[in-house]
This record gives sequence, structure tokens and C-alpha cells, in this order.
Amino acid sequence: MKTMTCNQLGGACEQEFSAETFEEIAEMSKQHGMDMFQQQDEAHLTAMRKMQTLMKAPEEMKQWFKSKQKEFETLPDS
Repeated sequence: MKTMTCNQLGGACEQEFSAETFEEIAEMSKQHGMDMFQQQDEAHLTAMRKMQTLMKAPEEMKQWFKSKQKEFETLPDS
């Protein structure tokens, strides 16, 4: 099991997500983002706007995703 924070995944806080796969962590992060959106958390809304800009450039988004997946793979098991 590996752990990443919201901040490591482009978010705005130190909430930790732990999972066996990067895909599981990405899903946890996505759910956390939706929760923060519902709460209208300004720091997370700012982070989401940055991600939306990145998503407009598919190749950049693909590279970002790959870099985060690689970061996950290099983390020690927790």
C-alpha cells in the first residue's frame, strides 16, 4: 500500500490517500475533490481551475498523469 497527499496530486491540502494502485488513489482524490467542490473550499477550487486548464491540453494532461503515476510507483510501501 502506498500513500499520496491531495497536494501531491495537484490539490490544496495534506489529506492522505492510501491504496494498492495509482488508479485507486486517483479515484479517492477525485472523490475528495468533489467533496471540496460541494463545500466550495476556495483553495481546492483554485487547484481545480488549474487542473481544468491542464485538461484543455490533452498531451500535457497525459504527461502530468504519467508523472504522478511514476511518482506513486517510486513511493515506499506504507
